[in-house]
Amino acid sequence: MMTVRYIERFWQAGQYGRLFGELLVNRPEAAISLALECGGPAASAAAAIAVIRLEELTQSHVPLAASLIRAILATQQNDGSWSDPAVTALCLRALLCSNGQGLAIERGLQYLANMQQTQGVWPREPLRRMPADALVSAFILYELGRHEAFRLAVRWDDALNWFANNRATLDADAARLWERAKCHCIAPNPRRPVAHAA
Repeated sequence: MMTVRYIERFWQAGQYGRLFGELLVNRPEAAISLALECGGPAASAAAAIAVIRLEELTQSHVPLAASLIRAILATQQNDGSWSDPAVTALCLRALLCSNGQGLAIERGLQYLANMQQTQGVWPREPLRRMPADALVSAFILYELGRHEAFRLAVRWDDALNWFANNRATLDADAARLWERAKCHCIAPNPRRPVAHAA
């Protein structure tokens, strides 16, 4: 189990890939392979999962948390993303910890809303014309489905309906992650109650 001291040691050493990998052990997020490169995306994803872990450990008050948040904010791109829809969802979840709010969150949510395809799901790559990706979409719903700001920013019902209608076609990883995401998604929609999203 990663403690605050281990997280801090990997972060300060710039071992973002290793920190990210260690923090994903036995987590649902491990189902998705985020394209991590040296620099921005690797640092953003590692910082995000570290913030989430600190929150889970009730250690979001430690100075390291503020450094991680600053790193996430510094790597947000002009379009509101952090390189792609999956990394953006992870960074937004981190920024939403402890009831976070602000322009960076609004811009990130707008990016995800813009990337959402007409049928309700998201592509893996940051191009709307790319085919839908069930695993990335389940990941986004897992990370953000419990947050009202996300539900209001995207076409929520379309995303849930897509999974309800395509459940039988999901590969094993997407199906497992969707099952976990459903727990976050079955709470009432701020706009109207959701029937069962099978």
